[in-house]
Amino acid sequence: MAAAAAVVARSSSLSKLRPILRSFASSAASDDNRILTIETFVPFTGHLIDPPSRAVDTTPAEILSFFRDMARMRRMEIAADSLYKSKLIRGFCHLYDGQEAVAVGMEAAITKRDAIITSYRDHCTFLSRGGTLLEAFAELMGRRDGCSRGKGGSMHFYKKDASFYGGHGIVGAQVPLGCGLAFAQKYSKDASVTFALYGDGAANQGQLFEALNMSALLDLPVILVCENNHYGMGTAEWRAAKSPSYYKRGDFVPGLKVDGMDALAVKQACKFVKEYALANGPIILEMDTYRYHGHSMSDPGSTYRTRDEISGIRQERDSIERIRRVILSHELASISELKDIEKEVRKEVEEAVSQAKKCSMPDQSVLFKDVFVKGYGAETFGSDRKALSAALP
Repeated sequence: MAAAAAVVARSSSLSKLRPILRSFASSAASDDNRILTIETFVPFTGHLIDPPSRAVDTTPAEILSFFRDMARMRRMEIAADSLYKSKLIRGFCHLYDGQEAVAVGMEAAITKRDAIITSYRDHCTFLSRGGTLLEAFAELMGRRDGCSRGKGGSMHFYKKDASFYGGHGIVGAQVPLGCGLAFAQKYSKDASVTFALYGDGAANQGQLFEALNMSALLDLPVILVCENNHYGMGTAEWRAAKSPSYYKRGDFVPGLKVDGMDALAVKQACKFVKEYALANGPIILEMDTYRYHGHSMSDPGSTYRTRDEISGIRQERDSIERIRRVILSHELASISELKDIEKEVRKEVEEAVSQAKKCSMPDQSVLFKDVFVKGYGAETFGSDRKALSAALP
């Protein structure tokens, strides 16, 4: 009887406590979503357009998600570097560490109905579109559980259900494709836009200007995003372009220069250009960013720039450290809490690598699947290569 009475007493106490707990949880959730207005680190610079305000509206939840997402991306790329050196990743591999704020800030301003198409430095954009670490590492290692079934590798990540159309290996070739996506969006009248990303190394490609000209004539909702990390392979921008002000290169098309190491600035800029493109047509967005690794894994990245330059960017402009300072200055989390997040992220990445290593390689029977149109693939001709060759035009 005494035990039963104690249970009843505890139940009564809990019933009195529940409204308080609900109120506390509601208050915490409300606190996470309160509006913070934070000024960007540097102003925007416009060409033929007035730039947006430096005052960016955000929330504690969003700021903390930026920190976690960028930390996850950074850790993923560091792990990819190690896997490549261990020969578990073969072929080409282009890392994005340093440029994470572009992927995270862009995603915060748009929806999954808006399309993104990019170059071969695509791992982090895939994550920002909702891809998983397992899919990323499996693809990097050529496993069948990868986002492109292990057949694309580092340069050809893909996630159609989130309007992410790759990952392209031909320098600048993704820009005309992006303009084509924007043409489809305008034709469908679905109020979405396309972000076509390219680097400063691709900014002098003729196809870029041809596609931009057609997009301007047709008022297509496309944003050409130049991720200016200042080195096209090993060539500094000033050695490759007479005018390295890429946001002005559209001449008749407006442009906006953005601090691409500031996730909040990227968010503000992408929201601004999306609204512009829907109403007026194409616009150029130059992201002033920086990559810490070399161009690819065969490039040490230190023969054409000094180590002091790289460490200086890390100390003064690193996107993760900037967000860390914002979090600490607004007391959104403590130093130890942020370290715990980084430990969790490291564990997530390690577990994903371990799982990806266990994934099987694609079967040889799918060698021609998704390559040829129906009727010209291996499923039609089997292993008869002579018949297959004879059937090809």
